[in-house]
Amino acid sequence: MSARPSPGTPAAEGGARPVLDITGLHVHHGRRSILRDVSLSVAPGETVGVIGETGSGKSTLARAVLGLVRPSAGSIVVDGHDVGSYGRRQWRELRRKGVVQYVFQDPLRSLDPDLTVADSLAEPLLVQGVPRTEAAARARAFLARVHLTEDLLDRLPGELSGGQRQRVAVARALVTEPRLVLLDEPVSALDSANRVRVLEILKELRASGVALVFISHDLGSVAGVADRIAVLHQGELVEDGAAADVVSRPRHLYTRLLVSSAPTLRGASADRAERDALRALLHA
Repeated sequence: MSARPSPGTPAAEGGARPVLDITGLHVHHGRRSILRDVSLSVAPGETVGVIGETGSGKSTLARAVLGLVRPSAGSIVVDGHDVGSYGRRQWRELRRKGVVQYVFQDPLRSLDPDLTVADSLAEPLLVQGVPRTEAAARARAFLARVHLTEDLLDRLPGELSGGQRQRVAVARALVTEPRLVLLDEPVSALDSANRVRVLEILKELRASGVALVFISHDLGSVAGVADRIAVLHQGELVEDGAAADVVSRPRHLYTRLLVSSAPTLRGASADRAERDALRALLHA
């Protein structure tokens, strides 16, 4: 089953071209089907949450968008580039331009442990040919955008807290002013205070025009940030709609189970007996 944006979503309105447009995507690993007929689009300035449990295919979807997994069928268009058919040289050029960026769950995977914060933020700009003085100025500006102070610029990643590292990783993803940023479980490794800080930063980014894909198993975190929520279950996109509608009126059994299991959403959902009943129906 595939899903497309509802008529009321930004991607479906007659305005700007989608930054990300996935159509009929299939990904196989050997004989195993990881993704089946997934279609999804994201408009400029839109935040789409991709929700699913481990094994649902959400990380494979991100890897396909980043050119790390080759589709078996279907198309992936990023800012007008049909990246599903790109080779290494074309991907290298697209990455150099910084059109699409990625934030890992573990920020240490995004940051070179031997580079200071200043150098980590300036590096992608220097690769683009930005003069060093301008790159340094933009590094300071983007550090401020994630609510960190300039005294951190000379520190190494290992000298930062987990929350500070993740905010630096977000700043590094944004410094090239990309059209699309994929965030893979960006708050799952953080304590509650830092989780709230990062989620607030993601909310603020809506005004910048960057398109965000927030990949997570945590519906509660995504619901407060996303404009739309897409639900993956066993490699299929089973639901895609406005975040408020998906949370308050979930259509698919799996989505109903996710809503009922989210601690911050239980006021509008179910008790344990109902969750067990939903799970039984889902696997019937």
